[in-house]
Amino acid sequence: MTEANTMLSGHHMVLATDLDGTFLGGSDTDRDNLYEWVRDQRDSVGLIFVTGRDPQFIGELCASGRVPWPDYVVGDVGTTIAHVDSDGTITPIAPLEAAIASAWDDRGDQVRARLEGLSGLSLQKTEFRYRVSYDMDPAQFDDTALRIVAQLGADALISDNRYFDVLPRGISKGPSLLRLIDHLDVTRSRVLAAGDTLNDLSMLVAGTPAVAVGGAEQALLDALPASSQAPIYRANAVGAAGILEAIHALDLHPSPAKV
Repeated sequence: MTEANTMLSGHHMVLATDLDGTFLGGSDTDRDNLYEWVRDQRDSVGLIFVTGRDPQFIGELCASGRVPWPDYVVGDVGTTIAHVDSDGTITPIAPLEAAIASAWDDRGDQVRARLEGLSGLSLQKTEFRYRVSYDMDPAQFDDTALRIVAQLGADALISDNRYFDVLPRGISKGPSLLRLIDHLDVTRSRVLAAGDTLNDLSMLVAGTPAVAVGGAEQALLDALPASSQAPIYRANAVGAAGILEAIHALDLHPSPAKV
C-alpha cells in the first residue's frame, strides 16, 4: 500500500467523500473512471473518506485493490479521525479525537440500556468506541427515542430512513472533517465534500465546496440551503460520476476528468 500521501496542504484539491452511494455509488464504469482519475492525480489530489463505516470495513475495502486507499479517514459518522499508515493500518489521531471522547463520556452502556426494547430499533452488533448505532424500521419507530437521547446529552441522527445513530453532542461528519483539514493546514476552498444521505448534511454545509450526488436522499436535498458562502453543487450523475461532474463544474482541478 503506497498510494496515500499525508502532506495534503500542498495538494491542488482534496476529495472528502462519503462511501456508500457516493464514492462507491454508480455504475462499475463510473467508479473505475473516478478511481483511475484519483490514482493518476494522486500527487495533486488528496483523499479523505468521511463515512459511517468503521476502519475495519475501510481496510478490507481498499485491500481488494480496486478502491484507492485514502490518506485519512473520518469514520463512524465523524466519531473517528484517523491517519492511514503506509502499510494500510488506520490509526486514530488522539489529539483530534480528544474532544470526541470527552463529549461521549462513555455513554454507550447508558444509551443501550435506555433504548432497549423501543419499537423500530435493532441494535447493530458492532461495538463502536464513541457511538451507538441501530437499524431502524420507520413504520415501527417510536420517536420517544429522540427524547431519551436528548436527555442523555447526546445527538440522534436518522439517515436514509433506516439508520439511527446516537452520537456525542455536537459531533458529526462536518465538524470532524473541519477539525482534520484545519489540523492539516488545508485551505477549505480546496476541499470538495461529497455525499448522498442526511448524515452527510453537516459536511456539505461545513463551508467547503460540496456536492450532493445524483440519486441523493430527498431529505438531504430538502435540507440543503438555497444559497451558501461556499458552493453546494447538486449533481445529475449518480454516485462516483456525480463527484467527477462536480469537480468539472466547480473547476476544482486543472486536469480534465471523464464525466
